Amino acid sequence: MKIKITSKTHVKPNKPILGKQQFQLTTFDLPYLAFYYNQKFLLYKFQNRLDLEEPTFQNNVVEKLKDGLGSVLEDFYQLAGKLAKDDEGVFRVEYDADDEELNGVEFSVAEAPDVSVGDLTVEDGTSKLEELVPYDRISNLEGLSRPLLVIQVTKLKDGIAMGLAFNHAVLDGTATWHFMSSWAEICRGAKTISTQPFLDRAKARDTRVKLDLTVPKDPNAGDGAVEPPQLVEKVFRFSDSAIRTIKSRANSVIPSDGSKPFSTFQSLTSHIWRHVTLARGLKPEDITVFTVFADCRRRVDPPMPEEYFGNMIQAIFTGTAAGLLAAHGPEFGASVVQKAIVAHDARVVDARNEEWEKSPKIFQFKDAGVNCVAVGSSPRFKVYEVDFGWGKPEAVRSGSNNRFNGMMYLYQGKAGGISIDVEISLEAHVMEKLEKSKEFLLIEEEEGNKLTNGNGNGNGLV
Repeated sequence: MKIKITSKTHVKPNKPILGKQQFQLTTFDLPYLAFYYNQKFLLYKFQNRLDLEEPTFQNNVVEKLKDGLGSVLEDFYQLAGKLAKDDEGVFRVEYDADDEELNGVEFSVAEAPDVSVGDLTVEDGTSKLEELVPYDRISNLEGLSRPLLVIQVTKLKDGIAMGLAFNHAVLDGTATWHFMSSWAEICRGAKTISTQPFLDRAKARDTRVKLDLTVPKDPNAGDGAVEPPQLVEKVFRFSDSAIRTIKSRANSVIPSDGSKPFSTFQSLTSHIWRHVTLARGLKPEDITVFTVFADCRRRVDPPMPEEYFGNMIQAIFTGTAAGLLAAHGPEFGASVVQKAIVAHDARVVDARNEEWEKSPKIFQFKDAGVNCVAVGSSPRFKVYEVDFGWGKPEAVRSGSNNRFNGMMYLYQGKAGGISIDVEISLEAHVMEKLEKSKEFLLIEEEEGNKLTNGNGNGNGLV
């Protein structure tokens, strides 16, 4: 893939923010300092190819995006700022319009004239995306000297690819997609955004945490001797009918303890957990861990608004023996997941924060747990409604950062309804078994050489 960067500029809020603004990073933010920047990829196909001709592309696409970005940064100005820390090692995000060293958001334009949108919708792995999404393997700690948001817009043969890298110590997925939808809203012609971000991090947690940063900057770092396994990535698409089937099967046995029916999330993620565990061929006594990075905005007391800008996530851990997960029906795994999620209330959230503040630990990937399946992102995010004025995206993906064995990202399905796309990273031999599992894929019939998952749309994966 031949890609040429044609320009690189920086964007600041169109109207200067008065005074020096400082926001101390909270206990919800700090554990992710050694993670990599959170990468997102959106792919758009243009109906009118003339919009890709110069000077129309520069005037109507690039300048429109940059002007809209400058406008939305008036509300989300923390993203135009930088990380800083005081003499005691207490981190903050700050924005100062008078700081000459503060550049704002990095905005690059590139072109790949031989690449079409169709070339990039093949969902095997992220290797094709690496040149289209900036900041591979850049640690969030580097936000001390780098922009907190980096954007690359690449002109393709018939559309554009938008790659973004957000500093994950500054914001989570909920805040990320709030920003993206607001930026798109301005580009579609709105004078102001419909939902203002809530910027006061101290309302979430105001404990000063002093960090000793003599920790590995590489979140893959382990004990030195063991190299992390080589992983492959895949996107599995679960249609409306597949999701309904999975949820129905999980709820086919009425729980004896009077617990609520299993949600779509609990049913789907436990389905994946069970089948990944089977594909790994673990011994019956081996423990397998399920981890979900859960939004805590509504869990804390008092609750924080949905518009809270920052991280408000906490890792919820649970686990069981591989043999138990394999021997029981889908309701067993769903119950294990449900109990862990329900138990993670305001009291548990506070206790976890207090424990961390007494003995801070910067997260590494191995902390997700042994033989783990971990869940990030959420199908609740309206990623296919991020329309800058030329239609909804053809594809939305995560970049190559922050992937480890068993990590999956959930997105709303492009097909709409309750369909869900699942990105997952696994060892090659495990992925191969998963791809061949008819029970995992919900393959219900075989017509000649065509396998279907109940809706005639192929075998549920690409």
